Amino acid sequence: MEQPIANPSEPRERGFRALADTLGWANAVRFLRQYDPGSGNYTQERHSLLPDETVEALTAEIERIQNHAKT
Repeated sequence: MEQPIANPSEPRERGFRALADTLGWANAVRFLRQYDPGSGNYTQERHSLLPDETVEALTAEIERIQNHAKT
């Protein structure tokens, strides 16, 4: 059984080392960048970004666009 890690930064260092050993440095960094928390508040912002439409209205618009693309 492994001994508990006393240094609080050691798990992060060991974890990155394991990623880098497995994926290589560049891919380990790419992997970690996928978990960037980002910024802003999407819950608040989505109300201004997304249309205030019903599912039915959005479905009809998608179908209209798809039918138009076929002609």
